[in-house]
Amino acid sequence: MKIESLLEELSSDDPVRAESAAEEVVARGEEMLPDLVAAAAGIKATPRLRPHMRALGLIGPAAFDAVVAAWRRQELSGWLANRLLSGFDERCADRYAELAASPKYGVSGEGFAGLLRLGTDSDAGLRALVTCYARGGTAPYTADDYARALHDTFRPRLRALRRDPATPPHDRRGAMAALVAGGGADALDDRDRATIERLIRVKVPHETPAVPDNVLSGWWMAVPAASYEGLFDALGLHDRRPVTCAAGIAASEGRQVRVPVPGDGDREHSVGRVFVTPELDGWRLVFGDYDLLVGDDWYDISDTLERLSTHCGQAQFFFLDDAGGSDVWMVAENGRVIRQFVAESDPEWEGDPLPWETLAADAPDHDPEYDDAPPNAGTLGARSACAHLSVDPNGVGPETRVGGHGWLAVTAPGVGHGAFPGRLPL
Repeated sequence: MKIESLLEELSSDDPVRAESAAEEVVARGEEMLPDLVAAAAGIKATPRLRPHMRALGLIGPAAFDAVVAAWRRQELSGWLANRLLSGFDERCADRYAELAASPKYGVSGEGFAGLLRLGTDSDAGLRALVTCYARGGTAPYTADDYARALHDTFRPRLRALRRDPATPPHDRRGAMAALVAGGGADALDDRDRATIERLIRVKVPHETPAVPDNVLSGWWMAVPAASYEGLFDALGLHDRRPVTCAAGIAASEGRQVRVPVPGDGDREHSVGRVFVTPELDGWRLVFGDYDLLVGDDWYDISDTLERLSTHCGQAQFFFLDDAGGSDVWMVAENGRVIRQFVAESDPEWEGDPLPWETLAADAPDHDPEYDDAPPNAGTLGARSACAHLSVDPNGVGPETRVGGHGWLAVTAPGVGHGAFPGRLPL
């Protein structure tokens, strides 16, 4: 039977015909491989590929090797290789691990995708993870997914590699990275956590300070560095740990996670991470998930800021959304908002102007006969006001006076940092 007819029979709705075709594929597998791979090479739609995937999967390891060889010879595109390699079963687990260990990002990603799909718990899979992370640089996202999926079974073996004096140094580093990728910093034992904290404290004095980017949009709060300790209680933050600016930025821009509510396993709640910067020109800035730190109601902003200022003496809030046209800044002292500016279309001002402000009524182009400006209306939005009030995030850099180190904390107790997937830069 010709390849085309066999593939048509293989996808038949008649189970007898489909089974008969499958038996023929298995019997003639290696003989038909060149024609089968060649027949798939020109296809550009997944539905048309399914019979080819089914046939290759039935043949097994020899077909896997043929697809990889054709991909390396550039007879198959990356897209086609991705589709065809997704159809193999456990017989090819070690071959997926071999791909996963490749130094080529795309090849490695395909290997980990196969290991993840099969749920492969093998020494070959573990070694592929260690090899991948030992190289440094960016690992395929499928490697991170695989590390998380197999973390419970891999963790004891990875920890053992960390402590085995026969393990080469680069593999020990890879094992640590695989532990963190699978279970966060909490996956490390006490000795490794102490090592990471020492490394952070060594790096902090030499790093150039930085904060999350606010191009187009962003938000943050600021408190005096001298009284910043109060912010952890005020914002309900827990399990704080020293952190570099690079790691703090990456963590604060990450996604929330859902975890069980303590004492009620049937319910879940959202938890996020918060980055408190080192002292920057006498101030500490706070970055994190807006919904979890502030809330989703307008009045939540003033309530949060007033609570924060009660603990820290003063607190400031800034919100920018250039695309949506929102511009907000607010100052609170000793539990009370004393000045705020809000603009979405028409700007609104509340409170007495602060000493540094330029008032709209005093602007050179203001015409009192035609321009209607309340006596407390200023001229500066959040992008300018932050520099007068505390720190302009866009100006943070080598010239900024820095003190201490940053902190990374979480928004709920009893969660720790292990609930958050992925690795953070140091």
